Parts: sequence; C-alpha cells; structure tokens
Amino acid sequence: MMIDLRSDTVTKPSAQMRKAMAEAEVGDDVYGEDPTVNLLQERAAEMFGKEAALFLPTGSMGNQIAIKLHTRVGDEIIIEERGHIFNYEMGAPSAVAGVMIRVVRAANENAMLTWAEIESALHINLPYYACPTGLICLENTHNFGGGSVMSAEQTGEICHKAHDLNLPVHLDGARIFNAAVAQNDTVENLSRDCDSVQFCLSKGLGAPIGSMLLGKKDFIEEARVWRKRLGGGMRQVGILAAAGLIALEESPKRLHVDHENARLLAEGAANLKGVSIDAERVQTNIVIFDVSQTGKTSLQIVAELKERGILAISFGNSIRMVTHCDVSREAIETTLENLRSII
Repeated sequence: MMIDLRSDTVTKPSAQMRKAMAEAEVGDDVYGEDPTVNLLQERAAEMFGKEAALFLPTGSMGNQIAIKLHTRVGDEIIIEERGHIFNYEMGAPSAVAGVMIRVVRAANENAMLTWAEIESALHINLPYYACPTGLICLENTHNFGGGSVMSAEQTGEICHKAHDLNLPVHLDGARIFNAAVAQNDTVENLSRDCDSVQFCLSKGLGAPIGSMLLGKKDFIEEARVWRKRLGGGMRQVGILAAAGLIALEESPKRLHVDHENARLLAEGAANLKGVSIDAERVQTNIVIFDVSQTGKTSLQIVAELKERGILAISFGNSIRMVTHCDVSREAIETTLENLRSII
C-alpha cells in the first residue's frame, strides 16, 4: 500500500458511503427531481445558514460560477497571490467571466489578507477608463498558507468593509470544515457575512466527488443555469450525493485526527537536519516544509520517497504533505522514518 500524502483529494469512499451510494434514491437532477441531491442541498444550506445550495462536480466550477455571477466583463477581482483561484484554476476567471485578477501578497506567512491590504488594491470611484474592482475572493483554509485559518472576526471585518463599498465577497472554503474544527467554531459563523461560499465534499470530508456552492436563492437559481452552460448538469447523480451526505454529517467529527497527524508530521520534520518549518503554525491538515538546506532538491527527496512507497508533492524548495482519513498515525511515523533516512 502506498502512503499517499499528495492531497486529501485522493481519499477513497468509506464503506458507509459505498452502501449509501448503492441504495440511493435517484432522479434526473437537471429537472431538479433527484431527491438525494435535493436533500444534500437543503442540508448544506441549513448548516451554513444560507438560503440555498447547489451540488457541483468540482470546487473550481463553484468558484468560477460565483465569479461570473458577482462581476461584469472587464472588472477586476482581488485575490491573495498564493490563492487557488489565481494559481490552479487555469485562468478561468478571464476565460469564463472576462475579468482581470489583481493579486495582493499578504504580509503574513499565513497568506491571509487584511482589510488594509485589500483596500490599498481597490479600484473604486476612479475614472471610467480604469478597470473597476468587482469582487473580493478569500480562501479558508488557505492551501499554500499551509492550511492556515481565517477567523470569523477577520472574515467579518473584510465583508463589512467591502459591503460598505457595495463589493461582494466570495469565499473559497474548499476546506472550511477543517477551519471550523481548528477554530472550534461553526462553518456558518466562519462564512456568515460572505455573499457566496464554495466548499468541497471530496477533500477532507472524504466523498469521492462533488462540491457545494451556497448563497441567496436567486443567486443559486442563476448558478444552476451556469452549471448547465459549463457542462455540469448531471442526471441520476444522487448516487454521488448520497456519499456527500455521509461526508457532510459524519466526516467533520474526525477531522481533528487529521490535524493531530499533521502536527506530528510537522514536529518530526522540524527536527530533521536542513528542514525548515514552524510546526506551531500548522493548524489543520496541510504541512509545507522547506528542504533547501538539506543538500538535496525537493524533487530528489520526493522521488526517493516514491521509491519507498510514499507520495508527496514538491513546490520549488518545499515539499507539501496533506493528511486525511486514509493516512494513519503509523503512516506518519513511517513517513518520518523514511524522510530521516533520505535526508
């Protein structure tokens, strides 16, 4: 068995999920007739305190539909420089919504923007020939901030200040349940003031596929149109929604285990010669450590780990490892033993 630490997207559905999928009541979701999908959407909206929700194939589709609906062609959107929407969604904001991206580098290592940093980049009340700001995008947890968490207070301040300027805020909450567990808070409170939220069922929650987009009822009705337009209209998809329901109800209860394993991994890596990481900053399930002083490149280390049955991802001088429900404490200990041997 490989120890796969590349991402929490690699999780396999649990036996409970597989049983629910096999027994799912289904209908045609394009007609709005799949009862399991409808139940998942209603439950997600209830958990987040939003008016409505929409089941989507991917989180990227959710983010891009939100950007499209919140903006006009020619607008700018504000995103932290290391954000997923900017770096890993293939330029879709320009291709789908016709908008520009203005990136802002957060001063802190957690990659979480403050209102002061956002405000300095806004294009508001400028001459008509300036590209206007149309949307602010946040990310919680922040992937390349090392799974860092933005509190409800921090998010609320940004949303309130943005709304004073009639600017909407979209939250890429792909791993927001990890954020809620780390903060001992609720997903509703962490996203309360955001105009729209996207979260993934297929990452830490362990479902095989699917994400949710949430917002006001009329926003979600228009999002359904764009889901179909982008090729995301699905038919008897209750088979997948059934696993999503299990993920939504059951998986958050065990996310603390992933966080404990990530901290164990971070603390072990911090003790390795040439490795640089502040283990105290690891709040959730993502561990990113610098290996530039080890005498080997991140690519070399990742390749040697693969030969030993351990998968990770290299980024420049760093290696990223993500804990999840298919990675045990024993697997973390094995990973550290092999890292120590290689380095």
